Amino acid sequence: MAGEKDNISMNEFIDQIENSMNTIKANEIVKGKVISVSEDGAVINIGYMSDAFLPKAEMGDDQDVNPHEILHENDEIYVYVIKMNDGEGNVLVSKKAADKIGALNKLKAAFNNNSIIDLTIFRAVKGGVVGFINGIRTFMPASQISVTYTKDLNSVVGTTVKVKIIEFNEENEKIVVSHKKIEQEELEIKKEELLNSIKVGEKREGVVVRLTNFGAFVDLGGLDGLIHLSELSWKRVKKASDMVSVGDRVQVYVIGLDKDKNRISLSLKDVNDNPWNNVAGKFKAGNIVEGTVSKIVDFGAFVEITDGIEGLVHLSQISDERVLKVSDVLKVGDKVKVKILDIDNENDRISLSIKEAQGKTQGDLGKYVDKEQANTSLADLLKDFKFED
Repeated sequence: MAGEKDNISMNEFIDQIENSMNTIKANEIVKGKVISVSEDGAVINIGYMSDAFLPKAEMGDDQDVNPHEILHENDEIYVYVIKMNDGEGNVLVSKKAADKIGALNKLKAAFNNNSIIDLTIFRAVKGGVVGFINGIRTFMPASQISVTYTKDLNSVVGTTVKVKIIEFNEENEKIVVSHKKIEQEELEIKKEELLNSIKVGEKREGVVVRLTNFGAFVDLGGLDGLIHLSELSWKRVKKASDMVSVGDRVQVYVIGLDKDKNRISLSLKDVNDNPWNNVAGKFKAGNIVEGTVSKIVDFGAFVEITDGIEGLVHLSQISDERVLKVSDVLKVGDKVKVKILDIDNENDRISLSIKEAQGKTQGDLGKYVDKEQANTSLADLLKDFKFED
C-alpha cells in the first residue's frame, strides 16, 4: 500500500511540475530571463523543463558586438523558438527574430491605426531614401518626403522625421512611409483655422511662394492668397517680378474672401498711400499737364500724369483728324501733353484730351494759321497798303 501511495504522490508531483511549465512550441515567441552570458551566447530560462540557448549570432544584426554589451544576468527578454532541441537538450532561440517579429507587429498596428512614427533616414537610394524602424528596412519615395520638391535627397540623410505608413506588406517585409502625408494633414488643419479666422480688410504677413503672368501667390500660413498685378502697386505693373520675388516676406491686405472655393484675394497696396487721395489738391479740370502713355486700348490710351494716377484719352480726343487705330499715332512710353477734361473722385477716373492740349482749331485750316494773324482784321492788313492813282 505504501508503495502505491508513493507512486501516486510521485506521479502527482511530476504532473504538478509539468503543469507549472509553459507550453512551448517551435515558431512562437516566449518571454524569458537571462541566466548567464558567455562569449558564445546566453542561457535563458523560459519556464520550460529545459533552458534555452541563445547563440551570439541570434542576438542581433551586429555580429561583432560583445554579448555582454547586449545582455546581462536577470534581464527579461523575448525570444523566438527556433528548435525544441538543439541536439544537446536545450531549446534553441533567437532574440533577433523575436525583435523583428515584434517590430513588424508594431508597424502593422501603426499602419492599421494610421499612427505617426519616427524614421531616421539612413541613406539615399534610387527613387527615394531608406531608414530602419526597430531593425526593419523602411522606404520613403522621393515624392513622399515633403509637399515641396526635394532636389537633393542626400540633404535629408541623417535627419529624423515623422512619418505614416502608406503601404505594409508583412510577407515581403515591404514598408513604405510618407512624411508628405503628415505635412498635408497639418496644412489642412492650418487652412481650416485660417479660413475661420481671416477677415476682409485686415493686414496679414505672408511669404511669396509663386509668381505668374497675372500676379503673385502668397502663403499666409496654410493657404495661398493671390495678389493680382493691379494690386501689387498703385503704379501700373507689367510683371510681378518687378515688385516681388519668391521668398519675400510681405505685409498684405485681405480684399476678398471666398471660403467655399478656398480663395483669398490680397493687395500689397497701402490704402494710406493711395495717390488718388491727393488728386483734388494737385489737379483741376482745365489743367494742361505732361504725361506718359502707359497703355494702349482699342478705345483710346491711358496716360500716367503722376505716379499711380492714370487718365483715359478717348479715341475721339487724340486728334482733330480721324484716328482709326490708336497704335498708329501713339505708343507706350510716349511723352504727351494732355488737358484734364474731368475728374471723377468717387470712381478714381480722369478724362483727358490730347487734341485740346494742343490748342487746335476745327478743320485742317488751323494747322496753317499763325496765332497773331488769327486776331488781325482785314482793315489792319490793308491799312499800310497804298493804291496808285
